[in-house]
Amino acid sequence: MKANAVVMARAAALRGLRRAQVERRPLCSKIPRRQLPAAVPRACMSSVSKAVGVAPAPPPPAPARGPELAAAQRTAEAKEIFQKAASATTVRHDWTKEEISAIYYQPLLELAFQAGSVHRRFHNPAEVQLCTLMNIKTGGCTEDCSYCAQSTRYQDGTGLKAKRVESVESVLAAARKAKENGSTRFCMGAAWRDMRGRRNSLRNIKEMVSGVRGMGMEVCVTLGMIDEHQARELKEAGLTAYNHNVDTSREFYPSVISTRSYDERLRTLGHVRDAGINVCSGGILGLGESSGDRVGLLHTVSTLPSHPESFPVNALVPIKGTPLGDRAPIQFSSMLRTIAAARIVMPATIIRIAAGRKTMSEEQQAMCFMAGANAIFTGEKMLTTDCNSWDEDNAMFGRWGLKPMKSFNKSATPVDEIGL
Repeated sequence: MKANAVVMARAAALRGLRRAQVERRPLCSKIPRRQLPAAVPRACMSSVSKAVGVAPAPPPPAPARGPELAAAQRTAEAKEIFQKAASATTVRHDWTKEEISAIYYQPLLELAFQAGSVHRRFHNPAEVQLCTLMNIKTGGCTEDCSYCAQSTRYQDGTGLKAKRVESVESVLAAARKAKENGSTRFCMGAAWRDMRGRRNSLRNIKEMVSGVRGMGMEVCVTLGMIDEHQARELKEAGLTAYNHNVDTSREFYPSVISTRSYDERLRTLGHVRDAGINVCSGGILGLGESSGDRVGLLHTVSTLPSHPESFPVNALVPIKGTPLGDRAPIQFSSMLRTIAAARIVMPATIIRIAAGRKTMSEEQQAMCFMAGANAIFTGEKMLTTDCNSWDEDNAMFGRWGLKPMKSFNKSATPVDEIGL
């Protein structure tokens, strides 16, 4: 009897448990699917959605976290700086590194496109200045520029022997040949640290300058450091421009050169500017610098009292025997990005594709022209490296609809007056 009572009690408890589970079951499980009310308990939403074939609404997005919000804000601020710079109609000299960085790191195609728009606002995009460079005094330089084959410190490895200054007659003959081939600027380079104690050489160079200017050509020289008196003498001889590159950022500069300071270079540019000579100053890419150093280079030249009349962009040509002789070539995207950013921050400046153009394809050169470059070196040779020939460049100009820029003609021409 007791055993039967225990069994009956357990059965009753089990029936009660089952009844409680049924009562706790969601309401929707008891209602036919076609008769579900409009308001369905949240617990049934998943099963209802599956029944009618509709995916449940996604949960609301999580609020942006601190770092994500800060990054988004920085991106928006950089874009605003970029858009404002690209729409400017006047030249600025008060750029900050942060502003130039915001421009430099924009998506490359958008950067190049906007730079091209700025270029058309300030220049005739169909005109490219043709410059020919002659080395009038090769080798024998006492500087230790890590990229240069003309330093006496590296001549055992490079095999480059020093030569005397070229004669006035040979230089003028080379200038006439350059003019006959379409060049409108003739540049002369001498491998010296400075012009101290070189009175005879300076006298000959002034005669060269006067002779080239008499041909109706622009004339530029690069002679190392000069003082204010030498700058005035060159101006009186008819010099158009003086080249003295700053090479890279102030921070990276000591890694490349130790025998001449950054401030000495800037002082030379000051003497040139004060004498009324156009400043030609640019840099070299591929020295081992970072992209931040390229921003620093642009900041240096774009915050000078007046922008350089021309800004040469050189790609390092590694020369065996120099400390940088084994460096890998700079990527083309870095060249294009630097040219485009330079065009935006220095809209009225001539931007010259200088050393290293020989390694670029014609299509890459065309992209540089579209992004704001409007000058090249052409002819037989650079200082110690190869150069694209006149015939090669004339053929390229014909294919791309370009024409040589006339001497002493750098005024901006609106696109609607060009006939493009």
